[in-house]
Amino acid sequence: QVQLAESGGGSVQPGGSLTLSCEYSGDIYSGFCMAWFRQPPGKERERVATIDPRGNTNYADSVKGRFTISKDSPKTTLYLQMNSLKPADTAMFYCAAGRWFNCPEELDKYNLWGQGNQVTVSS
Repeated sequence: QVQLAESGGGSVQPGGSLTLSCEYSGDIYSGFCMAWFRQPPGKERERVATIDPRGNTNYADSVKGRFTISKDSPKTTLYLQMNSLKPADTAMFYCAAGRWFNCPEELDKYNLWGQGNQVTVSS
């Protein structure tokens, strides 16, 4: 059974940093695209960052230069390092996985999801 388990959320002041982790197990292997999505209060879920099986990364314009997606070796944990956090980054963050060689942006292309982890940026 494939599982994604997130950790690392919490509250932080503007300008602060947080790192989210997503441990995955089961049948997720190197052929999967991994992604982070977020859902701000009252808004739709949106793509934050993706990393494809080759290690290529892609970011939403709103987080470029501030967030970094990475996978460890032997690639059983996905990370999202978030720096220079803003109140607009407040959201429930989800890790996701899908069997794609090139990572899609649409959330309905990902069939595996974590439970979500709240990130709150407030002074």
